[in-house]
Amino acid sequence: MSKLNNKVAVVTGASKGIGAGIAKAFAKEGAKVVVNYASSKEAADKLVKAITDQGGVAIAVQGDVSKEADVIRLFQETKNAFGTLDILVNNAAFQGYTPIEHVSVESFHQHFNTNVLGSILAIQQSLELFGDKGGNIINISSGASKMPLPSASLYSSSKAALDAITISLSKELGAKNIRVNSILPGATETEGAINAGVTVGGEYEKMFIANTPLGRRGLPEDIAKAAVFLASADAAWITGEQISVSGGMYGF
Repeated sequence: MSKLNNKVAVVTGASKGIGAGIAKAFAKEGAKVVVNYASSKEAADKLVKAITDQGGVAIAVQGDVSKEADVIRLFQETKNAFGTLDILVNNAAFQGYTPIEHVSVESFHQHFNTNVLGSILAIQQSLELFGDKGGNIINISSGASKMPLPSASLYSSSKAALDAITISLSKELGAKNIRVNSILPGATETEGAINAGVTVGGEYEKMFIANTPLGRRGLPEDIAKAAVFLASADAAWITGEQISVSGGMYGF
């Protein structure tokens, strides 16, 4: 039997990168997937088609997680489509690298409104749909939360905040049969990382690979496998954990 048969999952920021990898992996394991996206409608629709062409079930729902009204609508559309929710993956993120002299109020809010507030808003909305049966929350953090990089003070601190949320809510929600865990990817080949100049080509890539014992960049599929595990009954006794999936780069 598939590990996530008939489960309903919302994956935020799922039109590409790690989120798309998780959405595809969940669907392959039998989950009904809500592919959330902020602006990449074409990519989200393409992903939904790829899933449904393989016999899976998925819908695309637009919504900027930093906006409360959008998050409320995302979960209302999830309820309308599937009636319930079992898994929330907080994957939507803003990733920027800026020397401290150039950090602005705008860039602060870009990081924290998406990476932190967006996750909190999504968690709040998920609780009602989880209901008495409980549920499963997976926060996609970053190895940078434990080993911050130069010029990444905002990104690293926002992900550290997300890890703190994971630990706090695992204790707060455990009695409701809701598990909460973080995945901390290493240098993973995604569109966002490429745009930030940190994984493909250049000095950052050389540094990452040189410091990764397994000697390569990660792929979205690597992170997705860990997400499937945490979402499944195989991880029924795991909550409040921060699991590094980094090829050994972040050995905490």
